[in-house]
Amino acid sequence: MTTAEETRTGGMLAVRPAAVRKSGGPFRLRPTAAFAGTALAFVAVALAVGAPSPLFVLYEQEWGFQPWLLTVAFAIYAVTLLITLLIAGSLSDHIGRRPVLIGALALQVVAMLVFLFAPDIGWIIGARSIQGVATGAAMSTFTAALVELAPEKQKKLGATIGSTAPVGGIAIGAFLTGLAVQFVPQPTTLVFITLALLFAAGILVIVASPETVVRRPGAVRSLIPRLLIPAAARREFIGALPLFIATWMLAGLFIGLSPSILHGIFHLDSGLLNGAIVAVPPAVGAVAGLLLTRAVARTTVVWSMAAILVGVAVAAVGIGAAVLPLLFVGATVAGGGFGAGFSGMLRILAPLAPNDQRAELFAGIFLVSYLAYGLPALVAGELIGIIGLLPTALGYSAAIAAASVVALIVQALKPRR
Repeated sequence: MTTAEETRTGGMLAVRPAAVRKSGGPFRLRPTAAFAGTALAFVAVALAVGAPSPLFVLYEQEWGFQPWLLTVAFAIYAVTLLITLLIAGSLSDHIGRRPVLIGALALQVVAMLVFLFAPDIGWIIGARSIQGVATGAAMSTFTAALVELAPEKQKKLGATIGSTAPVGGIAIGAFLTGLAVQFVPQPTTLVFITLALLFAAGILVIVASPETVVRRPGAVRSLIPRLLIPAAARREFIGALPLFIATWMLAGLFIGLSPSILHGIFHLDSGLLNGAIVAVPPAVGAVAGLLLTRAVARTTVVWSMAAILVGVAVAAVGIGAAVLPLLFVGATVAGGGFGAGFSGMLRILAPLAPNDQRAELFAGIFLVSYLAYGLPALVAGELIGIIGLLPTALGYSAAIAAASVVALIVQALKPRR
């Protein structure tokens, strides 16, 4: 066996290239260290997703632009990410994980520098566009690499970390930025220089990590925009669509609209509160996803949809009655459902794709997820100017509840395997 060996671990077929099994020299990380370093680099990508949200209010106060431009700055990230996923989501299946990840992290450094030196909202929108491209290239590739680098007897750990790292990173990024806004004289400088340094360190980790994919032809053809789910995973993927919509619409509500809700409905402009309300759902979600790794995945996703339904109802009551504690309670309950549901669904789907099609599968998952994350928030931004903030927020909450009910029914009817 000179190029790869096949093993079946936990019901998952894994192709282990020789590079993964050997250290490869003094500057090559062993698989366990590479796994940990890659996971941290993935968290850094998610940190950068959540970090700008508490800063948007500062930008609005400093530059005096129209509030709807905040929605544009939020949505352009999702749009560019989606386009990149369609074009380059499966590229690493052909040329390897390392080249794609190194390029994506380098683009993240560029985006952070544009954020740092931005003189107006146009530059912020540009930075978010670059960030969307970089994150779109990295998202499915990081998740696939984590599954492949995970220890042989803990393959599900790779899928779990792949699903919780983006969620937990968003929470940490938003909360730490909120703290910086509240207590640091120059929060933008601290936030974006720190992130740029983290991405530079991530590049070094990936350079020193082993490759997990054997190069194969078709790289140029893979750039043709398409959504192709591996045959063995299609039935589960279709059944998971309502779940992806419910979970990521929830993320869009709290990451995209919660600063406007705090300002417009609760009349609060605290950077700390802005960071906290953005951070609570993904933080609780990350913890729930990690704690429930050993639980039956199907049972987990059913109960997670019930949690989202209850949580979003409580949050809607808090918004309608302007009771801030209820909003936070609802965000906590729904956030647990978000993390447990998304993580559980990835544990079901990940074993259904072989290594050379795994990035393609995750590209499809994140494509649907980020459509649900960005598109409704963009529509909501338009509706705020037409029907007002409160009706828009309540309508958004009702749409999440409806999607979670459909997802609960679909998953409850599937066998608990």
